[in-house]
Formats: sequence, structure tokens, C-alpha cells
Amino acid sequence: MTEVFGIDVEERITSGAELRDIIAPPNARTADKVIDHVDDLARKFIAASPFAVIASRRPDGRLDLSPRGDPPGFARVLNKKTLVLPDRAGNRRMDTFENILRDPYVGLYFLIPGHKDTLRISGRAALVRDKKLAAHSRERNSVAEILLLIHVERVLSHCPKCMLRSSLWAHERWPKNRDVPTLAEMMVRHSELSISVEDMQDIIDRDAKTRVYSSPEEYFGHVNLDLTNDRNQNNKGSSNHYLVVRKTQ
Repeated sequence: MTEVFGIDVEERITSGAELRDIIAPPNARTADKVIDHVDDLARKFIAASPFAVIASRRPDGRLDLSPRGDPPGFARVLNKKTLVLPDRAGNRRMDTFENILRDPYVGLYFLIPGHKDTLRISGRAALVRDKKLAAHSRERNSVAEILLLIHVERVLSHCPKCMLRSSLWAHERWPKNRDVPTLAEMMVRHSELSISVEDMQDIIDRDAKTRVYSSPEEYFGHVNLDLTNDRNQNNKGSSNHYLVVRKTQ
């Protein structure tokens, strides 16, 4: 027995040689499926995908994952070595962007709803602003103010076993989510907020209605929409008031 992270286990694998003593090498067709560019097949897959997860490395060496979504084809192939992704209004943590400014290497995982295969891409990323490129990202009169430009170095397709095992697209087998904690619950607890979960949920719901696509002022943070509630006003239930706070110069 040996201890790993405080857990007793029978054996810890610590080298590639040990791993390959247990698992045979991949067959040639699997080992050779990596290419260094976006070909016509990968281009078609990306054009159909409305969702991707981006992996980047933090300054402390740990990894971040960030989901990105827009209508299918939001990640646009400029040429066989270059992709461009629009950035949309979010929480302004900018974890991925801060990471890229220190370490440009990223990985992307593209999914298509209902489709069992996936696509993996990795390479180097840069943050850019360009009106001509941004014009292609217009959605609901919102144009991306910052774009993620990615120099492609590795492209490989991924088999559907994880989708089949998880029944990810089989809605009749989805688990019940009534006991799953909400973002509001986790924010109130993890951030030790002084507001109630109900008030936090009101803020999140308001954000989802008004800031899926935003104005430049909202994207940059010059306008901050927050929510306060007067639930006892005239004893008639809740009344919502939205505060607009403009950036001071």
C-alpha cells in the first residue's frame, strides 16, 4: 500500500514505462490521427459546433477551463493554421486571457449537440482587436470587442465512447437535477456574500436576460447592472430595482 493525497492505494504509477507495462501502445491508426492544421473535415466540424471548452495554464502552473458558446461556426477558420473566436460579456475575471498573456498555449475541445464525435485542437493564442475580423462575429447587434486568435499546431478527432457511456445526448436518461446546487447557491456560500440565495438568483436571471449579448459599455464594465430587492414594499411582495453604476473617470 502507498498513500497518495492522503488516500491509501495499492499502487501508484509514476512513469511512462510503468504505464506502458500495464497498457499496450495505441494502434497505428490511432497514433497517426494527429495533424498540424485544419483540413476540410476539421473545418466542417468547427463550422457545425456551437460550443467549445478552452484550456489554459495559470501562472502558478495549474490549469483553467473556460466554456465558450455562440451560434454554430462561432469559431471561424481563417486559414488552415488559424482560428478566431469572439469574446462575449461575462464576469470580467478574464482568467483565460490573463493566462494567455503569460503562457500562450491553449487547448480547445469542440462539441456538437447530438453528435457523438468531438474535435480537439491545440496551439498558441493571442488577444487581438480588429474591426474587420470582429464584424463577422456580430450577433444581435453585438460585436466582439476582443478576439482570440489561435495558431493551430495539433488537430485530432476523438472517439464517441465518453458520449455513449454518459448518455450525454440521450435526454431520456438525463439525471434529475432538482438536488443539484445552483450557481446562486455556490456564489453565496463560496464568496461568503451577505445577500440571500434568492436575491443572487434574481441577479443571475436578470443577467441572462439582458447580457447574453451586450453593449460595449457593458462588456468593458463601464456599466454594471446589479439588482436590489424590496420584497416588503407596501406588503405587496417583491419589487425589483436595477442600479446602473457608471465608471468614474
